[in-house]
Amino acid sequence: MTPAARLSAAIDVLATIDTQRVPAAKALKEWGTAHRFAGSGDRAGISGLVYDVLRRQASSAWIMDDDTPRSRLLGMLKLERGFDTDKIAALCDGSRFAPEPLSDGERAALSSRTTDDAPAHIAGDYPEWLDGYLTDVFGDERAAEAMAMASRAPLDLRVNTLKTKREKVLGSLRHLGAEPTPWSPLGLRIQLGADARNPGVHAEEDFIKGGIEVQDEGSQLAALLSAAKPGEQVIDLCAGAGGKILALAAMMQGKGRLIATDHDKRQLAPIHERLSRAGVHNADIRTPKGEGDPLADIRATADLVLIDAPCTGTGTWRRNPDAKWRMRPGALEVRLKDQAEVLDRAASLVKAGGRIAYITCSVLPPENSEQIRKFIGRHSEFAVVPPAEVAAVLWDKADDFLAATIQSPEGLLMTPRRTGTDGFFVSVLRRQG
Repeated sequence: MTPAARLSAAIDVLATIDTQRVPAAKALKEWGTAHRFAGSGDRAGISGLVYDVLRRQASSAWIMDDDTPRSRLLGMLKLERGFDTDKIAALCDGSRFAPEPLSDGERAALSSRTTDDAPAHIAGDYPEWLDGYLTDVFGDERAAEAMAMASRAPLDLRVNTLKTKREKVLGSLRHLGAEPTPWSPLGLRIQLGADARNPGVHAEEDFIKGGIEVQDEGSQLAALLSAAKPGEQVIDLCAGAGGKILALAAMMQGKGRLIATDHDKRQLAPIHERLSRAGVHNADIRTPKGEGDPLADIRATADLVLIDAPCTGTGTWRRNPDAKWRMRPGALEVRLKDQAEVLDRAASLVKAGGRIAYITCSVLPPENSEQIRKFIGRHSEFAVVPPAEVAAVLWDKADDFLAATIQSPEGLLMTPRRTGTDGFFVSVLRRQG
């Protein structure tokens, strides 16, 4: 397919998303099924165009003064891809499979309109109803922070120190352009171009042998900041598919007791194979059965309870750009209730002197600082560990990392603009004597 034909295909997919109200992944899959002639490179290119439009949906419509799939695509080519008007016009020449030529109005909009005078939610490409929440945490910088949250994310990997070392994997993945991550001592980063396909990491020998896992650097740091130690009893209450439990197991060097569970047993399905591949032998997976509590035999004995809390996922918008446009206020209320419940559950599991590491991939204050303040109001036996003490695990990078984050009395917040990671909030709470 020609670059122009990919534009036409992307417009068709965007129209399907609009009319059928389906997630982008579903619309792209259906398009691929109906157009089997398209190669993998074409499908990757079309996918990149669609997701980039979703990243810049509001700002693209603003500069075009029109909210159609075609207009949003044209605006995205200017804002996200940096194309000038002549380059866009050359792609839209009306030839076979190409979009129709630019109208005089489209050419004028591409040449003259900007987002300089746009409201913050337009310039930052986020739903208007979230503006108050983002103002609370970012103030006048909310548009800039949200723009970074809309940018394309790199592919980050975590090196499994139970199996190998970062220096060794750096050499073996050099052909993929892997480089060390800025903050995590365990991370590797592969930058991806606009039309790039994700590299076949799962086919690499390092992955097959359990030496690496796909994990955003922010998620790696959140696990590191929990300061899990060899010999401790550690509980992962929201283990899901096991990303953080694998990181905790490596931190514990195979020593101590690691217990993982999740309220949704379906989420736990992949965890057994991942633990086996990673060489983890000290993990006990507790799958919920009926109404019983899989942790009923554990009370006030844990050194650390890690909560990778259910949340709105606002911190992962650069990986899931269509999720922000499908998010509704009711979803936040549900998540707040879930978070309060899991925090209260964790409180009963921690021994005196033990810790809760509360983590969200959200930037919204109600899910982060406000949730922690309410928890301490219910459980005065807990106190927040100061961020400077929490970050000490990063050794020589601790001061610079702290300077890059947004700190509060309740914890610290990473953002794409400040730390180059997904958005993550981390609060560590210690149970007093």
